[in-house]
Amino acid sequence: MGKDKLMDFDAALEQFEPVLGFEVHVELNTETKMFSAAANPAHASNHDAAPNTLVAAVDMGLPGALPVVNETAVKYSISLGLALGCSIAPSSRFARKNYFYPDLGKNYQISQYDEPIAFEGSVDIELAGGDIVTVPIERAHMEEDAGKLTHMGGSTGRIQGAEYSLVDYNRAGVPLVEIVTKPIFGTEHRAPEIAKAYVAAIRDIVIALGISEARMERGNLRCDANVSLRPRGQEKLGTRTETKNVNSMRSVERAVRYEIQRQAAILAAGGTITQETRHWHEDTGTTSPGRPKSDADDYRYFPEPDLLPVAPSLELIEELRAALPEPPAARRRRLKTDWGFTDLEFQDVVNGGLLAEVEATVAAGASPAAARKWWTGELTRVSNASDREPAELVTPVAVADLQKLVDDGTLTDKLARQVLEGMIAGEGSPQQIVDARGLAVVSDDGALIAAIDEALAAQPDVLEKIRDGKVQAAGAVIGAVMKAMKGQADAARVRELVLERAAQ
Repeated sequence: MGKDKLMDFDAALEQFEPVLGFEVHVELNTETKMFSAAANPAHASNHDAAPNTLVAAVDMGLPGALPVVNETAVKYSISLGLALGCSIAPSSRFARKNYFYPDLGKNYQISQYDEPIAFEGSVDIELAGGDIVTVPIERAHMEEDAGKLTHMGGSTGRIQGAEYSLVDYNRAGVPLVEIVTKPIFGTEHRAPEIAKAYVAAIRDIVIALGISEARMERGNLRCDANVSLRPRGQEKLGTRTETKNVNSMRSVERAVRYEIQRQAAILAAGGTITQETRHWHEDTGTTSPGRPKSDADDYRYFPEPDLLPVAPSLELIEELRAALPEPPAARRRRLKTDWGFTDLEFQDVVNGGLLAEVEATVAAGASPAAARKWWTGELTRVSNASDREPAELVTPVAVADLQKLVDDGTLTDKLARQVLEGMIAGEGSPQQIVDARGLAVVSDDGALIAAIDEALAAQPDVLEKIRDGKVQAAGAVIGAVMKAMKGQADAARVRELVLERAAQ
C-alpha cells in the first residue's frame, strides 16, 4: 500500500470546507448484558475475565435462545438521551441489522433503526479560549456490541497476514448506546479540535451519569469519525469517509486532521473520494482503506420479532430527568471556583482532557494543586512520549496515594517521580514500590548527622564561612549529603542540621 499524499492543512482549508459527523459508541456498565443474563465485561469487576467465560446461549446465537431486554440498560439510555438534550420516544423498537458478523453468533445485530429511543438533541462543547460550539445530535439508539477477534500468526496483529483468528464472545451482547450527530458545519480550521472536544464532552457526560467506565483504551467508548470536504461555495456535500473505532481523544483529533489533508490532496488533483470505512493506525498516524461504506438499505433492517417495543412511562422519564447530574459546562465552572485555579491553570486541565482524572484524584484526598501538577506535568509528559492516554498510565487513587507519601514526608518530589515510574511500569502501589526499591526519605537525624560530619571533614572551611555570615556556603555540604544519601534525605532538614552545627 502506497503512502498517501497529503496537502498542507492550511492550504486544504483555503480550497475546501470540512463537514464532520460522529458516531460515538458507549458501552453501558450494567451488571448483565443487553439481552442475556451473562455478566457484562464492560463492568469494571469483569474487565479481566478470561475469553469466552462471560457468555450465554443468546450471546452465542444458539437455536431457540430468545433475547430479553435489560431494564437498567434502557434506563441508562434514557438518561443519556436526556443529558444530550434529546426527546425521548414514547415508543421505540428494536430491529435486526443484517450483516456478516464473524464475532456475533447469530450473524445479525439487534439495534434500533427508524425508531430510536432518543432523537433531536444537541451538545454544547467548550474549546480553548472559552468558545462554545453546539453540536447537533440526530439520535441516540440502543444496540448490542459484537465480540472480539484476535488475529494470530501475523506480524502486526491485524487480519492482513494472519494465519487464523480467535473469537472471544465475552463482548458479544454488551449494552451499547450509539450517539449519532447531524452533519456539523462551520468547523473550519478548528475541525480537529472540535472533534476532540466533542468526544471529551460525551465522555464527561457518561462519567457524570455513572453509566459507563468510559475508558477509551478499553473500548468502553469508541468514536467513528466521518469527514467530507466540499469546494468553497458549493452546497452539495462531498463524499464522506468513516474512520472506525478510534479509541483516544488525541487520535480522533489526529484522524480528522489526516483525513482532511488526504482528501484535499485527492480532490485538488482531480480525483474522487471513495465512500468507505477507514482504519486508524496509531503507530503511523495514518488511515487506511477498510470496506466500501454500506448504506441503510444494504443492512436489510426489519423489526426484531422476538422483542416488544420499549414504551417508557412519562413518570419514569421525568424521574430520570430529575436525577440528571450537573451539566458538564456548569460543572467545569464550579470546579474552577472550588479548586481556586487561574484561567490558565484550569485550561491546562481541560485542554489535556484531564478534568475527570484531576477531580477523581482530589476526591481521593489530594489537593487540587497537587492533582493538577501530576496530571498536567509528569503524566502528560510520559503520555506524549509513549502515545498513551494519561488515564492508561495510572489511576487517580494511585496518584492520590503517591501524593500522600509526599505530604507526610516519606518521599521528596524527586523520589516521588521515581515511584511514579514504577507505578507506570506496573510494579505495584506507591507504598509497595517505596518498600521494594527502598526509596523512603531518611528521617533518622543520626544518619544525617553522620553524613554531614563526613561532608564537613572533606570541606573543613565551610563551618567558618557559615559562622562569618556566608550561609550560602552550606549548599556545598547539603549537595554532598544528598549525593551520599542517594537523594533520600530531606534537603531542608539537612540544612537545619548544618546550621545547628555551625552555631555550636
